[in-house]
Amino acid sequence: MEEEEMVEEEVQKLKEEVMSMFIIAQNPSQKLSLIDSIQRLGLSYHFEKEITEILHHMQKPSVVDNDENIYEVALRFRLLRQQGYAIPTEIFNKFTNEDEDFKESIVKGKREIMSLYEASHWRMKGEIILDRALAFTTTKLEEMAMDVSSPFRDEAAYALKWPILKALPRLIIKRHISIYEMDPLKNNVLLKFAKLDYNSMQKLYQKELCEVSRWWKHLNLLEELSFARDRMVESYIWALGVYYEPKYSLGRIILAKIVALATVLDDMYDLYATLDELQLFTQAIERWDMNCIVKLPKYMKIFYGVILKLYEEIEKDINKDNVTIPYAIHYAKEGMKRQCRAYFAEAKWFHEGYVPTFEEYMKVATVSTCYYLFVPISFVGMGVAASKEAFEWVESDPMLLKASGIIGRLMNDVTSHTFEQERGDVGSAVECHMKQHGLSEEETLVELENEVIKAWRDITEDYIKTTNISNEILLRVLNLARLSDLFYKEEDGYTFVDKTTKHFIASIIVEPLPT
Repeated sequence: MEEEEMVEEEVQKLKEEVMSMFIIAQNPSQKLSLIDSIQRLGLSYHFEKEITEILHHMQKPSVVDNDENIYEVALRFRLLRQQGYAIPTEIFNKFTNEDEDFKESIVKGKREIMSLYEASHWRMKGEIILDRALAFTTTKLEEMAMDVSSPFRDEAAYALKWPILKALPRLIIKRHISIYEMDPLKNNVLLKFAKLDYNSMQKLYQKELCEVSRWWKHLNLLEELSFARDRMVESYIWALGVYYEPKYSLGRIILAKIVALATVLDDMYDLYATLDELQLFTQAIERWDMNCIVKLPKYMKIFYGVILKLYEEIEKDINKDNVTIPYAIHYAKEGMKRQCRAYFAEAKWFHEGYVPTFEEYMKVATVSTCYYLFVPISFVGMGVAASKEAFEWVESDPMLLKASGIIGRLMNDVTSHTFEQERGDVGSAVECHMKQHGLSEEETLVELENEVIKAWRDITEDYIKTTNISNEILLRVLNLARLSDLFYKEEDGYTFVDKTTKHFIASIIVEPLPT
């Protein structure tokens, strides 16, 4: 028997054992803990139907097992909000004193602190009790992270840096598996399944990366466009960050190729082409016609041809096996057109020496993050799971997408503005904000950090309140915000492939888990 067949057989066996755990779990507390473990260990895509059914039942207040236990109350709250249920915050009132501060007595240890901390990030505007919960638990975790004698020091520090809301799912799975392995209450079936699944998925990712790398090498695009960054591996990581599930293998390959070309596009508009050349290229993209190629300089002819050919290939790939999705490629092309318009607007500012107001800058720069390009193309890769309504939702400029763009733009600008100013780029959000408001750089960075915090709140609110679009769709946009948090947390980890970037590439793609 082939190794892959043996692994698949073992996966099915373990999957059946976990399915039986859902049946054995009698009370809400056991069910919540099981779902939490399954999600943290990266196994939830195997049990979407079971998890959806249980959480739908769990939204009813009458099913609460122990409403005096902050760990269970906070866990239920987080899992339900992650699922898109607008569960009210009043369930936390009993844990506060007359001053509406959380009682010290409710947190007996790391488990309770962490549960409330993770829940508090799923806050919407006006939910003051969650603001207080976040401040309360952050202080506790900071104390834990600074205590050299604490066995949870590293775990606390990591949670402070990447709470579940902001963490890229595939990156934190390996860490959760190692933490779970040390838990004396661990379930060995879940642990074995998680390790087997992680390594199996890693092999799939390696095959996909080999495929897109061959495509990139065969293009030989950088021979003619030597000014551009070579970021095929990082482009694949972006695609993997948007969706890691095996059923979206084609989607990852499509998105990785688009991200790689978008990187070249960015460098062409930013670094190399003249304004007249960029105007011709932008007009050619608007027309989407190979006849436009005659007016372009040689290097642009090559690049333009590559873009149009790739979209033709994508259209063929998604309309195979008696499946027809006629609307998808139209919206994907519109995303590319919008991207080029935003890049051209920024190029004009630069060539004219114009520094826009912060609001004027953000209107264009949230689009130039590429999110309005990546979201529709990621939907294309989901096949029939992405309806026409999903694409129309993107066209309506929803708050979830807008806020993700704000996070991407501001985090990128804060980490890269010094380098880009030295390079002679158009003023970033930092420079535009400083000039308009007469603030110092330090004051401006604080203001922009607050804008990012607000944007995360907008993300959770729109994610929860958008009921006409499935969570499966909304999650792709949320994951883009998570990618920005990953790549631009401390420096521009996409332009400059630093130790952190290399670490998570190695962790996800190269290094298997010991079984």
